[in-house]
This record gives sequence, structure tokens and C-alpha cells, in this order.
Amino acid sequence: MTDPQQLVAKLWNYCNILRDDGLSYGDYVEQLTYLLFLKIADEQSRPPHNKESKIPKAYAWPTLLSKDGDELEAHYKHLLEALGKQKGMLGLIFRKAQNKIQDPAKLRRLIADLIDKETWTSLGADVKGDAYEGLLQKNAEDVKGGAGQYFTPRSLIQAMVKVIAPQPGETICDPACGTGGFLLAAHDYLVANHDLDKAQKRKLRSGTLHGVELVDSVTRLCAMNLLLHGIGGDSDEDLPVVTKDALAAKGEEYNVVLANPPFGKKSSVTIVNDAGETSKEALVINRDDFWASTSNKQLNFLQHIHSILKINGRAAVVLPDNVLFEGGAGETIRRNLLQRADVHTLLRLPTGIFYAQGVKANVLFFDRKPAQDKKAWTEKLWIYDLRTNMHFTLKENTLKASDLDDFVKCYNPKNRLKRKETEKFKSFSYDELLKRDKVNLDIFWLKDESLEDSANLPAPEVIAAEIVEDLEAALEQFRLIEEDLKK
Repeated sequence: MTDPQQLVAKLWNYCNILRDDGLSYGDYVEQLTYLLFLKIADEQSRPPHNKESKIPKAYAWPTLLSKDGDELEAHYKHLLEALGKQKGMLGLIFRKAQNKIQDPAKLRRLIADLIDKETWTSLGADVKGDAYEGLLQKNAEDVKGGAGQYFTPRSLIQAMVKVIAPQPGETICDPACGTGGFLLAAHDYLVANHDLDKAQKRKLRSGTLHGVELVDSVTRLCAMNLLLHGIGGDSDEDLPVVTKDALAAKGEEYNVVLANPPFGKKSSVTIVNDAGETSKEALVINRDDFWASTSNKQLNFLQHIHSILKINGRAAVVLPDNVLFEGGAGETIRRNLLQRADVHTLLRLPTGIFYAQGVKANVLFFDRKPAQDKKAWTEKLWIYDLRTNMHFTLKENTLKASDLDDFVKCYNPKNRLKRKETEKFKSFSYDELLKRDKVNLDIFWLKDESLEDSANLPAPEVIAAEIVEDLEAALEQFRLIEEDLKK
């Protein structure tokens, strides 16, 4: 079997059986990750590969195949605990791992019938990788599981990578990497657009892509996703993804940063007082290299991303609307960014493309520049409006790569100086931006046709979805105001 869709269907059908035992999609994908890793390591230790396995013999794949019933369950539990204490990629994938499959017979079937029947190393990296990506996407569609926040539409990721155009030898980072979508797209772009020599291929496998993720279980999915696409895994020291709080400290500098930071607006910690009452206290990030101290996560990620770019490094970051117009720290950060970076492009994204509801977002593109005294580095901000009169949904009318072709053409990655204005693509000078109240970058000029002509109205379900988006976004803003008033 070499079709990734067939493979996804086969693995996914079994998930529905386990759902009856209360296993979520996320739990299922996690258990698959452990078992796939063990099976692939076993295959690679045999001819023709003959690689030395990093998995101790007592926990290798054959030990799972040889057991059944309670003995299998006990061994699997012990195996997960032991491998979680190992170093390198092994420890990264098995860290804090737990068996969530309650029925040993179903665990046995997953091991012997589903995973063991396939020779995974004989499948191309694109088949294995695409199958795993398919599972991650299905997991993201499970709204109840909340995994959607880690999933950016692949068509959007590909367009962002296309215009940023990573080059061989450049280092690429995603400081909020989720399951690794941006890193994989950058990898695929480099392979497809450059004739890489042996040294460049080795560098691409190890030392080019760097991800940071806050949540252990998501790091695990990202590591496996990268591994199945042939990235990382050789060196225990040079892991392509790490679990840590990206905002805690500056860290290394990179040539390219691509990111969609988490949508939660505020960083907070829950405090329990002596009477047992709980309250949330905003976590304000104080860093010497930040222009403003705030508890707004996106504003902090924007400052962090600027700080980890090398001089002349390029960034593309997905940000919610409030980052473009919020006063206080928001205004301070926008002024500094326009001054110290070349903030050259803004893509206004349509609603209905993210699994998290109520998100109105944009992609901001900027280059970090060396310090200079008076003159601002931003001369013109070009804005492409993909939102007005655009109606998308997650299922019936999804955002496709072709929907972004015109943006890619207008962006003109080969020569940004030769851009031309169109109905959807306008430029605004630095002086014009400074004259706007609070340096508000939330600029739009197209007329909403549906307001003027009832014949142009989208389908009722699309209108309903957009109303929900607007209400969710408004509620989020009210929640923030309520939190601020409580302080």
C-alpha cells in the first residue's frame, strides 16, 4: 500500500473503534506515534539498513509482538516510562508518555494487525509524512479536542513560505511550532526549488530547521512528523524541536522565522488563596530586549520574533487583528517595529479558515535591520485584502492554494521593488501610517458587496458562520476588558 489516503483511512477507521472506549483523536494519534517510532526503529536495525537502534533490546518492537493480554499492557506501560527517561530524540518522543488504551486486546490488534503489517521504511518519506499529516489534520478537525489551535491551513503556510523563499544554508525557526507545518513546508520548498548537493542535504536534515513548542504532547507529534519526513533523528544533540517557553528568553538568532503563535490573547497564571478561591493573574513578560512589557501573548511573540532574527533576517507571522490596533503597549511596539524593521507587507486573512473560532487574523511580513539613528527602515507598507468579499468555511469551501496565487504574484518575491498596486493590493507610506490614530495598521478600502447588493449574499450557512466568528471575536474582546477592570 503506497497511497497516503488509504493509509490514513486504515489507521483512522481503527480510531473509531477506540473512540467507543473514550479515547480522543489526540490520544489515538499519540499512541500511534509511540508504536510507529518503535516499528520504524526496528525496521531500520535490519537489512538492508543495518542501523544501530537507540532503543534498548528489552523494549524493542519484537518484545511487544511477543506478548498478549495483561502481560502486554504491563510491558507497554513499563516501556513508555523507561524510554521517556532516555536522551535525545527518543526521550523527546516518549517524555511523560502514558498508555491510554484500556483494553489489552485492542492494543494487541493495533500493534500486530495495523502497524506490524506495514513495512514503513519501504514507503517514501512523502507517503509516510503525508499519512501522518492527514492524521494530524483529522485531529485538528476534532473541535472538542481543542487541537485546532495547533493547525494552520496548509495552503496559507505554503504561500507564506513561497514568498519568504528560504535559501540553502539559511537557518529557519518557528518559535510556536505546533506539529511542525511551517518547518515541513520550508523543507519541501528547499528540496523542490534548489538542486542541493550532499552537504546541503545533510545540513537540511540536521541544523537548518528549529522548532520550539510549549506543550510536551505537541512537541512529540512535531518530532514524529519531522522524523517521518526524513528530518532529524541522527544526532541526539541537535534536536529539530524542543519543549520550552519561547518567550522566557531570547535564544539563538535565525535567518528566517515563520510562525502562527497561539491564539490566546493573555498569558496568565491561576492563583489559589487561603480560602481556596481561585483567580487569574496576568503574566506580564519583562525582557530587556522588548520594547514594551505586556501580558498580551501575540504582542510578546511579535517582539520575540524580531529579537531572534539575524540582521536582514525575514519573518512572516500570523497575528490577530487586535495586534494591529491595540493602544498602549501595542502602539509602542508598532512604532518601534516600523522604525527598526522594514515592515513591508500585510496580508488581511479571510474569516472561516481557522479551527479556533472568532479569529480575525493577518500575516505580517518584515525584515530585521541594523540600528540607525533617525530614519525609519519602513518606507511603505503594502496591504493585500483577502478578507473583504471573501467567504470560506472549514469544510464546504476551504481556503485553497489557488486562492492565494494572486497574493503571491502581487507580493513579487523576486523583486519587491517592482510591485504594482491593484484593487486588492495598496501601499501606504511610513508618514501616512504615523498619522493614523495609535499608528493603527488595520486598514481597509474595499466595499463589502454583500452590503450593497442582496443578490451577492453568500450561502446562509456561510453568513451564519461569519456571524458566529464576529460574535466570538467580540466576546473575546469583552473578556479582556473584564479582566483588565478586575485588576
